[in-house]
Amino acid sequence: MTATSLTDRKNAAISRGVGMTTQIYADRAENAEIWDKEGNRYIDFAAGIAVVNTGHRHPRVIEAVKAQLDRFTHTCHQVVPYENYVELAERLNEIVPGNFAKKTIFVTTGAEAVENAVKIARAATGRQAVVAFGGAFHGRTFMGMALTGKVVPYKVGFGAMPADVFHVPFPVELQGTTAEQSIAALKKLFAADVDPNRVAAIIIEPVQGEGGFYPATTGFLKQIREICDQHGILLIADEVQTGFARTGKLFAMEHHGVVADLTTMAKGLGGGFPIAAVTGRAEIMDAPGPGGLGGTYAGNPLGVAAAHAVLDVIKDEDLCNRATSLGNRLKQRLESLCEKVPEIVDIRGPGFMNAVEFNDAETKLPSADFANRVRLKALEKGLILLTCGVHGNVIRFLAPLTVQDEVFAEALDILEASIIEARSA
Repeated sequence: MTATSLTDRKNAAISRGVGMTTQIYADRAENAEIWDKEGNRYIDFAAGIAVVNTGHRHPRVIEAVKAQLDRFTHTCHQVVPYENYVELAERLNEIVPGNFAKKTIFVTTGAEAVENAVKIARAATGRQAVVAFGGAFHGRTFMGMALTGKVVPYKVGFGAMPADVFHVPFPVELQGTTAEQSIAALKKLFAADVDPNRVAAIIIEPVQGEGGFYPATTGFLKQIREICDQHGILLIADEVQTGFARTGKLFAMEHHGVVADLTTMAKGLGGGFPIAAVTGRAEIMDAPGPGGLGGTYAGNPLGVAAAHAVLDVIKDEDLCNRATSLGNRLKQRLESLCEKVPEIVDIRGPGFMNAVEFNDAETKLPSADFANRVRLKALEKGLILLTCGVHGNVIRFLAPLTVQDEVFAEALDILEASIIEARSA
């Protein structure tokens, strides 16, 4: 079966709304490498969008899931509970930032985690409004879309969004918005559009994901925390993409010494198996009544087993420090190209959550075309890359933190060649 015939079948059988970055049909994968149905080998710098931080099919994750398969695969924790769900909640309560009593719920996806965080915040505060940031991505459900700060492709054509959701600009100095201007916009929002005493929560990604891998500064996050405290607003940290060693810390908020009231997580927690969570202050998490939270597949036993193994691997293989080392090597390689490639306008990101941003060398405007040329050149050479950003001019790097040194070096060579060739394409 060729990729072309599979694409024809896909087009006939699957909604076009399910977009595809590549026409690679995976046959097998191991650590940072994928082989397609035709036997072609690719280096994976996407990791399922930051899901397999511990690599494809990490032996300890596979072993844990196989062991769980031999016991049971589903009972629905709300009907017949199980101990490893409780144990995983205890572990997250211990490791999520915040020196206070915490509680946790499990769901299945990052969007569900965000939805439930908003539900919990509203129940705990008795307020309705939520503030998010331009360029943010919080999911494709209706509340997730409303919170997301990007219209195409996430909101276009889907009608009215839920009410009482407000946006302020995220500080991106490269695009002309400073932290001071963002804070001023938030204060103006409170003066002109929504009474802060009606705001249940402010939700923020410590490093914007889909928005372009822009990190929030410590000073900015501290100001947001102070404003939340001043007005009795809860702070939600969306760590769905930043979590589980990706930024060089278990959670990105640890870089700043700023503690959220609620933390959402998914992706890297399950190492390839669907699981998501919300962890927060115990009294806030207890605000909804029994039955108000949960879901049939929430905290599925296989996802829970995988998550336990992921946490063990991150600790035992020192993946936080590994992320910092890999990211430094990647950024150094990109920085060595700046003189030869004037399209490069920024290289950024903590740990191994890195990005390179491209503008047109003549107009100085964001160039999605150049970023996509780099992506396609790399794909031709066997390296899978993802673009992102409101303008589509950013390439983000999300390789597994377990990528072998020799594979990583090969990927850097391909990346450099692709960027150079994109200039003449």
